[in-house]
Amino acid sequence: MTDDKRAPGQTNGLKPSRRKFLSMGAAGGLSAIALGTNDVEAQEINCAPVSGSVAWKQPGNNEHVRALQGAAQQAAGNELVIDYFGHTAFRLTTPAGFSLLFDPWRNDPSGAWGLWFPKDFPRIVVDAVLSTHAHFDHDAIDKVDATSVLDRLVGKFSFSDVTITGVADKHSTDQPGWYKWIEAVKEFGADPYPPNNPGHLDNVTYLVEAAGIRTLIWGDNRANPPEEVWNAWGQVDVLTLPVDGSEHILSFEQGDQIVERLKPKVVIPTHYLQKGVSSTLTTLQVADAWVDRQKNKRRLTDPRLVLTADGIKDFDREFFYFGDTAQHGQ
Repeated sequence: MTDDKRAPGQTNGLKPSRRKFLSMGAAGGLSAIALGTNDVEAQEINCAPVSGSVAWKQPGNNEHVRALQGAAQQAAGNELVIDYFGHTAFRLTTPAGFSLLFDPWRNDPSGAWGLWFPKDFPRIVVDAVLSTHAHFDHDAIDKVDATSVLDRLVGKFSFSDVTITGVADKHSTDQPGWYKWIEAVKEFGADPYPPNNPGHLDNVTYLVEAAGIRTLIWGDNRANPPEEVWNAWGQVDVLTLPVDGSEHILSFEQGDQIVERLKPKVVIPTHYLQKGVSSTLTTLQVADAWVDRQKNKRRLTDPRLVLTADGIKDFDREFFYFGDTAQHGQ
């Protein structure tokens, strides 16, 4: 994925349209940037082409969703179930049983960024799958069996006992850690910074309201969004934040500042090196050092976290750290 500038050594070739540019971004995340080519044919050779919906291959159907239609008032219990699949992938299940999967991961289809995930994402069944942005470690929406696909949703979605608000903003570009990954965008002629950034550096955060709990799925959002974004989030009870020891997305200080401003009851670190999920080739590190500096923290030994509004009402910025614990199946 590059803009209209030619990569070194290229003299001829068609320039991709914006639609083609964004399509290639959805297929390959940052991979095309690493390849550094503007030629449309070369892009299609080096990056996995957009193949369209794969829903017709799914063995299931929408019977579970049909059963939930109009059943919000009949939901039994008051628990929000959070299952962690590693990296930034979470499944939230509401009291009514509606399941949402956020940011399933895959490897870069071009291979340019190396083998981040030694195993495939487990093919699970969910009612809806959502992606925060078009990078390969967040957008494997075709790897799960989902009744609904809400890819980079902006605006409100309400169904059964859940309301999701997608707030459009931008991917972090500060690169506070030692690995200056954003330089790959610049090397091949693109401007990574708003308002001229390529589409793969957009980000949507999701505010999920269910079980009386407001959960903010951060994705890889920047640390300093404009005031209207903070206002759109409002009160946050559970916050996911991508902070690891390498400070790949957010630095420790940026993470602390976000937590201090939002004052969530629960904080869940994401986007860190995790045995059994991600590899050293990610350049990520564990999040232990950031967690250790927090006043209130818990190290979890189960990839499932069950929360209730009443159970967390007295919490104050309590860190729940999954560490190397992650779901590997259903």
